[in-house]
Amino acid sequence: MSLTWYIARRYLSSRKGTRFLSLITLIAVGGVFVGVMALIVMTTVMSGLQRDLRDKILGTNPHIWLTTYGDNLRLEGWQGLTQRVRKIDGVVAAAPFVNTQVGLVNQAGYAEGAVLRGVDPNVPGEPITQIVEQLREGKLSLGPTQSGYPPILMGDALADRFGVFPGDIVTVMSIQDVRINPVTGFPDPVRRRFEVAGRFSTGMWEYDNSFVYTTLEAAQDVSGLGDAVSGLEIRVEDAMASDAMGERIRAALGGFPYRTEDWKTMNSSLFDALKLEKMAMGVILLLIVVVAAFNIVSTLVMVVTDKTREIGILKSMGLRSSQVQRIFMLQGVVIGTMGSLCGAAAGLFLTWLLDRYQFIRIPGDVYFVDRLPVAFDWMDISVILILSMLISFVATIYPARQAARLYPIDAIRDE
Repeated sequence: MSLTWYIARRYLSSRKGTRFLSLITLIAVGGVFVGVMALIVMTTVMSGLQRDLRDKILGTNPHIWLTTYGDNLRLEGWQGLTQRVRKIDGVVAAAPFVNTQVGLVNQAGYAEGAVLRGVDPNVPGEPITQIVEQLREGKLSLGPTQSGYPPILMGDALADRFGVFPGDIVTVMSIQDVRINPVTGFPDPVRRRFEVAGRFSTGMWEYDNSFVYTTLEAAQDVSGLGDAVSGLEIRVEDAMASDAMGERIRAALGGFPYRTEDWKTMNSSLFDALKLEKMAMGVILLLIVVVAAFNIVSTLVMVVTDKTREIGILKSMGLRSSQVQRIFMLQGVVIGTMGSLCGAAAGLFLTWLLDRYQFIRIPGDVYFVDRLPVAFDWMDISVILILSMLISFVATIYPARQAARLYPIDAIRDE
């Protein structure tokens, strides 16, 4: 054991008559501990929220939407266009879809707006969304109904509010491109009856509260599209490169009148807000570590004051100023390392508990998700540990240099 480390360890340990120094050392360690723990919990929760939202958005929506310009939002000749899109390098699957705003009316007369999506789960290629995947696996069904009416799948939250169950009949009214009745002069929306074939849950309250699914043919009938569709849903190899692939697909099709929208662009404001919130909360919580660094400074200053005569004796016996400085730097590094590692362990344990037991619930209608998800980003955790240790080390410089500047004679005379 080196002399500097031996002395530093003795100064950090509690001895009779100097227990107050041991107490403030623990306070300094505790400050770093709390700051690092809070930072790790916040970072894992925010990372988990971003990951959870991304997965749920991609589970319900395609990577890219291919539509056309114009007021009628119709895509004619989509069969041949689908074949062309599937041949583009990087495209995994493409399928037609219908997306329209509708009004739902249950048998009791309660009405509410919803988004109706028409899909065809039997198109070749990989499933575009999780709903299509569940339809192919048989977990959900859009097959023939007992009543003979077209089937419809409702989100859990929407079905609960409507009070409907599989087998119930609902009326669907199209509220897009509504024509005026020439006799009455009032809007005359298309009305069709559907049988509730089941309920689905995406885990994202916004979708479960407003989306309904039916067959492509039934959606075309309600929306008045005839043989046309709203557009094509496209799945690509790299979802994170969907913006570049969207431009590539549009260019391959010759540009106008086709347009592409990717999931990243359509949800950019949400993810930008999450990134900004994560950054702001990180800066605020990092201030806890900075405050803890001031505790380290005050602790080492107290040690220097208490050990002035001992420092003078050691220097008169041949201890160099650089060694004295190293003694107090080692104390600060030990405090920062202990606080950082213990705080990291406590933060990871808390996030593990949060992930396993999910004991914190949040309102899904406000935050899109109904629980606090967590994701362990080891890069973020490493950055937090490095920053906390670096701040702790910087905090040792001033008191260590003050101790190193003491003259042996003046230090020994100190009362």
